Amino acid sequence: QVQLVESGGGLVQAGDSLRLSCAASGRTFSYAMGWFRQAPGKEREFVAAISRSGWRTDYADSVKGRFTISRDNDKRTLTLQMNNLKPADTAVYYCAACSQPLSYYTTENTPGRYDYWGQGTQVTVSS
Repeated sequence: QVQLVESGGGLVQAGDSLRLSCAASGRTFSYAMGWFRQAPGKEREFVAAISRSGWRTDYADSVKGRFTISRDNDKRTLTLQMNNLKPADTAVYYCAACSQPLSYYTTENTPGRYDYWGQGTQVTVSS
């Protein structure tokens, strides 16, 4: 079992930066990890993913060049650095872990393939 707790959300202005963190506890932190977000009235969508080793990352087109996902397996922490935020980035952001037997180089961007989810942290970007 894996427990995930997000932090770092808040209210910022367009163009500002935020850094989200996800602390993992429980059985293992060797899973592929990802960040997803859900805006009011919309489905949960993929934001960024990182492989088990951290050697490979993947991003949604809407955040490429602005967001960076990283992990510290020793500290059991997943991070999402968000720069040049836009009002369209407003959403609840979720950290997730995928326990599928993926290789060290594989990322996963399908929400249904993730087994563990955090409670979410609100990010609001004003114009």
